[in-house]
Amino acid sequence: MKRILEKAVKWLLTASGFVTSVVILLIIGFLFTEGAGLFREPVVEEGYVLVLNKENPVSAMTAAEIKAVFDEDVVNWKDLGGPDMAIETFRLEDVDEYFSAEELGPQYENAGGAIAGLVESRPGMVAFVPGSMIPEDAGVKLAEDRNISPGEVFGGREWFPTATPAPLFGILPLLAGTVWVSLFAIIFALPFGISIAVYMSEVASEKVRGFLKPVIELLNGIPSVVYGFFGLIVIVPMLQQVFGLPVGESGLAGSIVLAIMALPTIVTVAEDAMRNCPRTLREASLALGATKWQTIYKVVIPSSMSGIASGVVLGIGRAVGETMAVLMVTGNAAVIPSSILEPLRTIPATIAAELGEAPAGGAHYQSLFLLGVILFFITFLINMCVEYISARNRAKNS
Repeated sequence: MKRILEKAVKWLLTASGFVTSVVILLIIGFLFTEGAGLFREPVVEEGYVLVLNKENPVSAMTAAEIKAVFDEDVVNWKDLGGPDMAIETFRLEDVDEYFSAEELGPQYENAGGAIAGLVESRPGMVAFVPGSMIPEDAGVKLAEDRNISPGEVFGGREWFPTATPAPLFGILPLLAGTVWVSLFAIIFALPFGISIAVYMSEVASEKVRGFLKPVIELLNGIPSVVYGFFGLIVIVPMLQQVFGLPVGESGLAGSIVLAIMALPTIVTVAEDAMRNCPRTLREASLALGATKWQTIYKVVIPSSMSGIASGVVLGIGRAVGETMAVLMVTGNAAVIPSSILEPLRTIPATIAAELGEAPAGGAHYQSLFLLGVILFFITFLINMCVEYISARNRAKNS
């Protein structure tokens, strides 16, 4: 009976591990499939077309150029490789400015032909209208229909997924914001974390350590939204007053909040690594005449460096993947920051803020999954670094 029970438990554990592995692989596969779907989406909003005069040599534009044209940042076709001719834009809501109700028809059945005739009569006009409205025999041409390219996504400097006629999915602002906030968070957290770990491991009495260690570990259990409220109420107004900022929500506020959140991980792992330093090394150092502090920074810290580095990398992982706290204090401006005092937006915050509003299956929806893929690779790289450092630590201690 005992043997049967052991086999049953063994098969149960095996089945659980197999099912868990399969589920994880399916989730990763789904994430990659949805994210890759973005590169099959057209540049111009699906169902719509850009109508051009046949005399206009320009036939293809990038999403950034289309947005610049309809935002009137570009007003001449020569800036797009065309003739020296002013650009006129037409949207469907402008139809009443050009045509009367009689010309359009009671049910707007003549609108497509009227718009095509307008573009045909004006060489510099570009119209953004539903593709089904334009007659097949109209004397106009349609801008080249092409899909979103990886270069526009990975090299794009503007994130504007709801722009019309052409949404922009440049991830550089989000990637820069994520790296910027995480980097400064670790710069702030590292010296404090190592200092606290040294104090708890080498200086504090057992009574003090027994009190501090549970308190620090308890900080890991505080919900991130609580840290976000603390940052919004305390840190944001303080930074606004100290630096004279128009708004206190900035990358610096996010970095400070993330540094506080990463501290428990860094302190716990680094302190455990220092306490595991062989006693013989300490005794040998003291026997040679070294002081206690010389022993700490010349013997204990170097011998524990692999464990300390693991704690730092795990702290970085906590900072990179954080969502709610960062969403609340960074200002959510999807621009490439030139200063840590400017508002910015991170990848996790973007996914959390926009996924609920993105139409399922659309380009915006798929772009958020692509951000998830990028975040997956970042965290995967961090985990690989932890494994590498841990392997070195094991090899060194064996």
